[in-house]
This record gives sequence, C-alpha cells and structure tokens, in this order.
Amino acid sequence: MEITVENLKKEQAQKVLRIYLEGIKSGNATFETSVPDWEEWDESHLPECRLVALGSERDVLGWAALSPVSGRCVYAGVAEASVYVAEAVRGQGVGRALLENLIKESEVAGIWTLEAGTFPENKVSITLLKSCGFRQVGYRERLGKLQGIWRDVILFERRSELAGA
Repeated sequence: MEITVENLKKEQAQKVLRIYLEGIKSGNATFETSVPDWEEWDESHLPECRLVALGSERDVLGWAALSPVSGRCVYAGVAEASVYVAEAVRGQGVGRALLENLIKESEVAGIWTLEAGTFPENKVSITLLKSCGFRQVGYRERLGKLQGIWRDVILFERRSELAGA
C-alpha cells in the first residue's frame, strides 16, 4: 500500500473526526464516547505536529496529533501522542508511518518526551508503541469507567535523543 504522510489541512477535518469515531466505536482506543466538534478537537491539540496518512487516491487513511500534558511551562516539551487509523486499512502500515513521522516532527518542534496511554486489550497499539521506541513506564488499574466497566491503562513514554538532549 502506498502511504504518504503530510500535515493535516482544515478541509480534512471531517475525515479525521470520522476516523476518530471508528476508534471510539472499537471500545479499545479511548475513554471518549462521542466525537467532539472540530473547534473542540482543534483546541485540545497542539497546532504543530498534526499529520494525516494519505492513500494513492489522496484519501485520508489515518491521523496523528499531539496534545499538551500540562499548561505549565516546565512541561512545554512533553506531549501526549494520538494515532488513529481507519478501520478498513488497519494492519497495513498506516499507524507505523504516522507514528514514525510524528516522532520526527515532534523532535523538530522541540518535544523531548512523548507520552501515550492505551488499554491493555489494545495489543496492536502496544506493539506499535514498543516498536517505535516507547517503553512502558506505568500501569494504572481501574483508571476510569467506559460504558460502566472499569478500565486499566498502560502508560508509555519515549524520550528523544535529539530534542532536549
């Protein structure tokens, strides 16, 4: 499969939110239960490091973005990474292409630590994170309820060898 990773454009917003909805419906991607409107999504993510994966027909196959972990200036170089892939193309290298590019872009932007949290049941995400240099740094039991069921979250981080070194 041909995959091109580019900066997300505002006109791709609805496709990004549609892919996010597919992740929500999977039950293993996020605690969110509904898709925010674009303005809310836009405000909750850093303006830099917003990427889309495009197929040969220029269709959006997935997206990656960073969210701040804190408003305190000391954490300016720490961000939470999110990667979502359209259901129809999962397992075809889209997530890896996005995460590898997100790592590069984050380092250019001066981000020295990327964080990620995932449900233990999301084995694909765990494998992807580990293969891209993330290490498990924690396990939070019964962190929150999703549809009335307590869910655990595994915490991962990746320290840059370039930014903040």
